[in-house]
Amino acid sequence: MTTPRLRHRRGRLVAAVGGLAVTALTVALAVPAAAAGSTLQAAAAESGRYFGTAIAANRLSDSTYSTIANREFNMITAENEMKMDATEPNQNQFSYGNGDRIVSWARSNGKQVRGHALAWHSQQPGWMQNMSGTALRNAMLNHVTQVATHYRGQIHSWDVVNEAFADGSSGGRRDSNLQRTGN
Repeated sequence: MTTPRLRHRRGRLVAAVGGLAVTALTVALAVPAAAAGSTLQAAAAESGRYFGTAIAANRLSDSTYSTIANREFNMITAENEMKMDATEPNQNQFSYGNGDRIVSWARSNGKQVRGHALAWHSQQPGWMQNMSGTALRNAMLNHVTQVATHYRGQIHSWDVVNEAFADGSSGGRRDSNLQRTGN
């Protein structure tokens, strides 16, 4: 029998995690109420999982935001700060300041970091948007190499290509200049 408080907690959990609710709720039901984690990250850790969120560097100074992120999550993803337009705004001129702030905050709080994203059609810097063929392929290889090297040893895993598939139900690859460089 569950208490009203536990039922309420489960309701918030379902609302907070959407598609992950079934897995997380299954864990909550399989573990006696007294043993269930007191935070989302603790509940996830009980079954060998992590529970993450995207963080914006400019919000880290908001104590409510950072307190909740620190308490509830054990995996942090940069919201936009590691995307191409943020890390290489001008060709061969890299900027890591805000990405580094997120990594530093996460690591100082014992969090793992997921890098997001090395390539994405949507947030390409202006200088890259009209490139194609070999020039684009070489620019992308340089970008991925430089950014991944900068964060070597600090990132748990990378979203290498974000949203590679077209919207809708076709299941096809997205038509973008990145795809047209070759498979």
